[in-house]
Amino acid sequence: MLRLPLAAAVLLLAASGELAAQGKGIRFWNLTTATVVNFQLSPAGKDAWGPNQCLNDRDKEVDHDERLRITRIAPGRYDAKVGYRGGRTCCDRAIEIEADAVFSIADKDLRECNK
Repeated sequence: MLRLPLAAAVLLLAASGELAAQGKGIRFWNLTTATVVNFQLSPAGKDAWGPNQCLNDRDKEVDHDERLRITRIAPGRYDAKVGYRGGRTCCDRAIEIEADAVFSIADKDLRECNK
């Protein structure tokens, strides 16, 4: 009788160890004063924008002081395009993104805004 619970415990520990080894991933922390509805990254200086990362969020937008998990991005230097309701977009250039770390963008970081 003791074997089944012991086997389950071993499997549970192995699975939790694997998840811990994966880390929390890369996360964007929205420190702007508005809700972001479009967030795209491009290798620095390339203007090769990737997918809208806001689609990774449950409600598809990132409120002020909310964090967003970033997917399909390797650590490195990136440009970010931030889009708001109403069509306003801004850029933050040459952001250093590290593995399993949080990077933030605040209003003071944004340049090249339209509208």
